[in-house]
Amino acid sequence: MADGEIVTKSAKNAAERAQDAAVPTRCSNCGSTHLTRDYERGELVCDECGLVLEEAMIDQGPEWRAFDAEQGDKRARTGAPSTLTIHDKGLSTEIGWKNRDPYGKSIPTRNRAQLYRLRKWQRRIRVSNATERNLAFALSELDRLSSSMSLPRNVRETAAMIYRKAVAKNLIRGRSIEGVVAAALYGSCRQCNVPRTLDEIAGKSRIGRKEIGRTYRFMTRELRLHLMPTRPQDYIQRFCSELKLKGEVQTRANEILKEATERELTSGRGPTGVAAASIYIASVQCGERRTQREVAEVAGVTEVTIRNRYKELTEKLNLRVVL
Repeated sequence: MADGEIVTKSAKNAAERAQDAAVPTRCSNCGSTHLTRDYERGELVCDECGLVLEEAMIDQGPEWRAFDAEQGDKRARTGAPSTLTIHDKGLSTEIGWKNRDPYGKSIPTRNRAQLYRLRKWQRRIRVSNATERNLAFALSELDRLSSSMSLPRNVRETAAMIYRKAVAKNLIRGRSIEGVVAAALYGSCRQCNVPRTLDEIAGKSRIGRKEIGRTYRFMTRELRLHLMPTRPQDYIQRFCSELKLKGEVQTRANEILKEATERELTSGRGPTGVAAASIYIASVQCGERRTQREVAEVAGVTEVTIRNRYKELTEKLNLRVVL
């Protein structure tokens, strides 16, 4: 996308925001806030008294119709939205791999060598300096890591933003790119309330758990990331889903954890271990028992940890569990 197109798009967005700000939000006759836009007539009408507040309004929507998502994609004349997960934020152009011109006709054989050279130079131009080369490699590693862990889009965007801040503050020097990416992803998971343990991230990454934890602590200190510690409740839904347990078990496990939190039984203990023990107790009480080994494999803890947390919860909360 050229600079002129970016400026034009920004000016258009500013004009649309100005127009929206100029549209009245309250009826001048009766003071009602219940206003309806009539797109067929281009009018803004008050629902209470019927006064026409605006007329000949401009419809900012597309001038074409689409009856399914595929048809909408074909008729849209805009590209993908800008994203932080691409080193150039997705604003640069890209020459497609198909040997066809804009009209869909096949490109003659004598011109294909020229098109091949254009593609090659386009790839080189997109990554022009060392910083962009670093970002391109790191963000591709971030995409690979988050895809293997099935993380949502907002987690990837947040992780890319954290990594870009680390690059801007020159925190990458002396550290491996994979380690900083894994640490940024771990911080992003905590920030977006999609908790993943260090062991899970280390299992998918090429970096060890200790180095990821060390880099994460360094980045949170330097970037001043204010992250709350993870709670056992954050893991309940995912563990129950992987164990194929019903919603009744999940609700009971949350009740156990709520009572345990009120009595301060969760402080100083690993959240995954407490969550696993509460799920084990809830599964037994609800008649959908899972063995300690099954729960331990899903939660990433040992059976001994589950037994210790299980004894504490049942004794302190007076829970009746029939094994």
